[in-house]
Formats: sequence, structure tokens, C-alpha cells
Amino acid sequence: MKNSILVFLITIILFSCDSKTENTMTVSGTVSGLKKGTLYLQKAQDSALVTIDSLGIKGDGAFSFSYEIESPELFYLYLDKADNNDINDRITFFGESGEIIINTAWNTFDTNSEISGSKSHEKYTEFQSMLSKFNTKELELFQKMLPKADTLSKPKLDSIQKLRNTNLLRRYQYVLNFGLTNPDSYITPYVTLSEASDANPKYLDSIYNSLNTEVANSKYGKKLNTYLESIK
Repeated sequence: MKNSILVFLITIILFSCDSKTENTMTVSGTVSGLKKGTLYLQKAQDSALVTIDSLGIKGDGAFSFSYEIESPELFYLYLDKADNNDINDRITFFGESGEIIINTAWNTFDTNSEISGSKSHEKYTEFQSMLSKFNTKELELFQKMLPKADTLSKPKLDSIQKLRNTNLLRRYQYVLNFGLTNPDSYITPYVTLSEASDANPKYLDSIYNSLNTEVANSKYGKKLNTYLESIK
């Protein structure tokens, strides 16, 4: 009887190992300091977030999820601490097949996370870091203009507005140039759609036509193509 149970357990383990394929994404890590909570692996589907898997955590904060992925795409790790407040409780990352490690803390969940194992996420972080500089500049200029709009002279307002327009133009130039110089990155069609969908269609078309075959056939590559067809 004991031998039968042992064989059964070994079979389960072997089956579990064999069930992973080259398209399997494994997301694991630790939420330090978390004694109790529920962790959700989510992704966007039809303009809404859907839960792929969930895990109740008790004790050490360790977690692990596995998911079969067709192509790299954006995922979310959401922590429900049962405090009726979901602010700062969702980590955004670009997932892909392979082992992805996410380590963070319960009280700084999305602001202090360390993510490794995804080349797509590394590129996405690089892109977001540069984009945040343009966003910060826009906020600074807007704050200079709005509270004092009634007291600033027209030349001064025009000067600030000119700086805002220049910053916006440079932002668009960065996004479009990123798309053209990163044809082999799976984040390229995603950021093109999310950050420059209202750009001149000829530039968007150039980005799509520069994508390598794998990226063009990915989830976001197909979405970019569908979008281009809809505006032609």
C-alpha cells in the first residue's frame, strides 16, 4: 500500500514537471512582512482586468503562479490585504515565458518591487523611466500656469504654453523613435498603441512594418495591425 502511494506521488510530481512547456510563465517571489492576504495574477481582457489565478498567503509571504502564455504581454499582481483599500496594491509587469521573480514588501507593494527574469519588462522599465521625465516636466509647467493664470501676462502664458507644446512634441518623438529602433521588442506595439495612437498614421505604419515577424504576430502586434486597418 505504501509503495502504491509512493508511486502515485512520484507520478504526480513527474506530470507536474512535464506539464510545463516553452510557453510557460512562472511568476514567483516573496511579499515580505505579509502574514495574511490574497494575491491575484491578472491581465487585461476586453478592457477589463480578469483574474487568472489567486493564492491565499499565510505565514512567510512566498508565492508562485504558472500560466501558459501565447506571447509577452502586460500582467498585474494584485494584493488584497482585506483593508478595503486597493491603492498601491497592484504591480504592473511585462510577462513572458520563463521564470520571473518578483520580490516586494506588503506595505510598499508596488513602489518597492524588484522584478527580474523578463527581458520585455526590462525594456518596459527603460521606456517608462524616460516617459516619466516628460510627464514630470509637463506637470511642472502646468503648475506654473494654472494657479497664476489670472495674474500672468499673456506673453508669459504663451511662453509657458510653448514650452508645454515642445515637451509634448519631444515626448511623441521619443515614443515614435523608440518604436522604430526597437523592432524586436514585444513592448513596441504596446507602447505605440498606448502612448502614440493619435500620431500621424504614416509613422505608426512605419513602426508596424519594421517589426520582426515574431513581434508582428504577437498579441499587441496584431492589435496594432487591427488599429491601423481601422484608421485607413
